[in-house]
Amino acid sequence: MTNLQQTIIEEMKVKPSIDPQEEIRTSIDFMKNYLKKHSFLKGMVLGISGGQDSTLAGKLAQMAVNELNEEAGADTYSFIAVRLPYGVQFDEDDCQDALNYIQPSKIYTVNIKDAVDASKRALDASGITLSDFAKGNEKARERMKVQYSIAAMHSAVVLGTDHAAEAITGFYTKFGDGGADLVPLFRLNKRQGKQMLKALDSPEHLYTKIPTADLEEDRPALPDEIALGITYDQIDDYLEGKEIPSEPREKLENYYLRSQHKRHLPITVFDDFWK
Repeated sequence: MTNLQQTIIEEMKVKPSIDPQEEIRTSIDFMKNYLKKHSFLKGMVLGISGGQDSTLAGKLAQMAVNELNEEAGADTYSFIAVRLPYGVQFDEDDCQDALNYIQPSKIYTVNIKDAVDASKRALDASGITLSDFAKGNEKARERMKVQYSIAAMHSAVVLGTDHAAEAITGFYTKFGDGGADLVPLFRLNKRQGKQMLKALDSPEHLYTKIPTADLEEDRPALPDEIALGITYDQIDDYLEGKEIPSEPREKLENYYLRSQHKRHLPITVFDDFWK
């Protein structure tokens, strides 16, 4: 194992193997303790995409809320699941299956298409022509903006689905899906999340489906592994301290180095990061 690999593993807090039940408990207690510590908070908000990560984070959040309400003897807390399609989502059936599995306290659906398209028109009028990739980032940021608006009206915090296999590559939109208050999946790689969903009796197709951000219209439903040029198995192996072939290792480490700014708070003149 190289020094950089060891550094990354320590930063991402990934274990070489997990006990799924222990990690389920860790995430639930993390969310419960945060809400109890901040008495003005009454819930959590998360966008549900129909993929593995939001399904797992949503299920854990609802379990945390259920326990809090049972302890309080009242329906004090809520988990708010939000559907945020851009027009019609190609895997909407999976989204509905995820919601049925999670059984959220509340569900909202906000179609972001009009807002994103209005933003693009405003930029066009100013002489700024967005690339398809940049428009995809607009979608991600609009989704997070909506979640924060909903959270503000429900005294809630916004959850993120970032995990180690995503964080190491920076495969998320800065201040979009990368912006959140709590990230209960941090420390887990992709296969460990699958293990937890399996332990939680999730419908199998929700954690075996091909991961995709589905933000680019020129390349709809593009699989993450094709966009990255590296497989999640290779990423997970690396994060578990295993050796992987030199080409994917170099690619993964380059992703990590190039995306450090995404894992850092806004830079000040006192930070060494910019020097």
